[in-house]
Amino acid sequence: MSVENREPTILYCNCSYAKVVPGEVKREVLRQLSASGRSFESVADLCEMSAKRDPALPQLMQQPDLRIAACYPRAVKWLCSAAGTKLSDDAQVINMRTLTADDVISQLFSQDTAGAVNQDPKTDTVATLERNENPT
Repeated sequence: MSVENREPTILYCNCSYAKVVPGEVKREVLRQLSASGRSFESVADLCEMSAKRDPALPQLMQQPDLRIAACYPRAVKWLCSAAGTKLSDDAQVINMRTLTADDVISQLFSQDTAGAVNQDPKTDTVATLERNENPT
């Protein structure tokens, strides 16, 4: 399969411990992912994986065309950093804290891979985070 036709790698975080993502959004996203027939990875909690420096985390975060249904992009990036790994450059983080389940699914399955998902400066941006981490 060529790179252009490859489906994105989808990672779903159930946010089992912090419980910061609305339960109805998590349940509906997981239901729609399961019903879609598409392959996806599901983890109980990215925060826990980071805290425990789970060896699976670097492998998950470096998947090609990675789309992560979790919370704020900055939080996911910080979790990776805390665990000593890096989020892949083309990863897209879809914020289940601020979006509806249908919007999350739409962005997970979107064929448009130009730019990162959920890059609204009012809600959270990786670009802002990177500017703050690397002042010029």
